[in-house]
Amino acid sequence: MDPNPRGGNERTRRSLLVGAAAVGIGAIAGCLGDDDAPDPITIADDQACDNCTMGIGQHPGPVGQAHYEDADEVVGEDRPAQFCSSLCTYAFTFERANEGTDPQVTYITDYSSVDFEITTDDGEFEISNHLDGETFAPPSDLTLIADSEVLGAMGRSMVGFSDGDDADDFRAEYGGEEYAHEDVTMELVMSLMS
Repeated sequence: MDPNPRGGNERTRRSLLVGAAAVGIGAIAGCLGDDDAPDPITIADDQACDNCTMGIGQHPGPVGQAHYEDADEVVGEDRPAQFCSSLCTYAFTFERANEGTDPQVTYITDYSSVDFEITTDDGEFEISNHLDGETFAPPSDLTLIADSEVLGAMGRSMVGFSDGDDADDFRAEYGGEEYAHEDVTMELVMSLMS
């Protein structure tokens, strides 16, 4: 699969994305081991995604949040950045890291911690969203399944599991590719969003 079928400025864009990914992985990893890192919050059902502005609770799939030391500068108010999908979480944190602003900690939905549902909408599989603070984990603690048959808010998605057996079972049933957090690049994220 060609992640940039449009061609054009691919080399320039690719160079930027690779650089952003290198900065972003460090940023998302950030202070994940820091005991002073803020705990995940419960996301309000009507909260808009800070990356794409879609209503977080109105769409299926994994969601995320990123806590910044100066949240007011990053999102315009004193709260964590909140996202409708794991893809928006990565895209936002990669972009901010490339600008020199790293999160204190980032969280995405841990599907090993919830009783999730897979539903069918117009013949496509969708996975339930979970907004409660206890359903989140740092992405470095998760096995991520990307590009499975199961869709999230942005279409294709990255679904995280803290239990490797849960990830294997999900992948066996719905396909996809397995990624560790440190292997996620901006190029991968953008290919899944296109």
